[in-house]
Amino acid sequence: MAHLHSDTHLHHDHDHDDDHHDDGHAHDDGHAHGGHSHAGHSHGPGGHSHAPASFGRAFAIGIALNTAYVGGEAVFGLLSHSLALLADAGHNLGDVLGLAAAWLAQGLGRRKPTGRFTYGLRRSSILSALGNAVVLLVVTGAIAWEAVRRLLLAPSTVAGETVMVVAAVGIVVNGLTALMFAAGRKGDLNIRAAFQHMAADALLAAGVVVAGAVIWFTGWLWLDPLVSLLLSGVIVAGTWSVLRHSLDLALDAVPPGIDRIEVEIYLRQLPGVVDLHDLHIWGMSTTETALTAHLVRPGAALDDAMLRQAAADLRRRFGIGHATFQVEQDTDGRCTLAVAGSV
Repeated sequence: MAHLHSDTHLHHDHDHDDDHHDDGHAHDDGHAHGGHSHAGHSHGPGGHSHAPASFGRAFAIGIALNTAYVGGEAVFGLLSHSLALLADAGHNLGDVLGLAAAWLAQGLGRRKPTGRFTYGLRRSSILSALGNAVVLLVVTGAIAWEAVRRLLLAPSTVAGETVMVVAAVGIVVNGLTALMFAAGRKGDLNIRAAFQHMAADALLAAGVVVAGAVIWFTGWLWLDPLVSLLLSGVIVAGTWSVLRHSLDLALDAVPPGIDRIEVEIYLRQLPGVVDLHDLHIWGMSTTETALTAHLVRPGAALDDAMLRQAAADLRRRFGIGHATFQVEQDTDGRCTLAVAGSV
């Protein structure tokens, strides 16, 4: 159950309302001064949630298992002349690097804001997810290129039995690692990218086992590069959404699952608001969403209670946990940001 703690402090023109939240607790900071109100940091339900601390252990175990497996798979791939095994080893190496980057980003995202990095390093998780997807696509592209080359030329002799045994171990290693991240893949794109990587490896390893068995019984050497090519297509298809999503977040697009029009309608219906402009919604990280908006309330006094309620509603309804409002009483268009297309 989430625990809410609300402390209100009044000092001159400042009003602060804090609902502290950590690991399942809601946290909302409301600050009002002059015509500005800031409501920030919410990690409750509705669009963003922090990955639990146990993922640190999952990262460590996953990196250790996959590093050991990459070494063994590469050796046996060379000895058995199997492109499928070498392809899987290359893919696993990309995963080790991706897991390390995701783990680093998760740690950086917890660092407190500084005078230079005023939002902290939350965006590291977005860069990690983007890099994870790019590395996966590059490695898969290299695998597909070699598979096409072997299909057009003479396929190499492959030791099917060795391929099956090594790839079967890969199913276990990659499958277990993927399961450790399964619980967080829906709430955090960074964790989802790590899960996608490991699940793709398990799929690739399963395909290699099938190819090794068929080659062992039939001697169809061309099946090894063909399976690699087919699985590469499956991996690209599965990774594309992670790449698109992380690129959107890196470019400050409205995060998926948030309807900007619905947010605008809600803000326009706030008491005393006759217009709004300069509305922006973006992802501060793979788990946190921020909003800024100018609210035009002619003749209305600063209403801290209304602004705090708006921040709470944005968190609950849209998953926007860090909202900043600027309240304007003038309607003569003096705000330089009140231009066409700024909403």
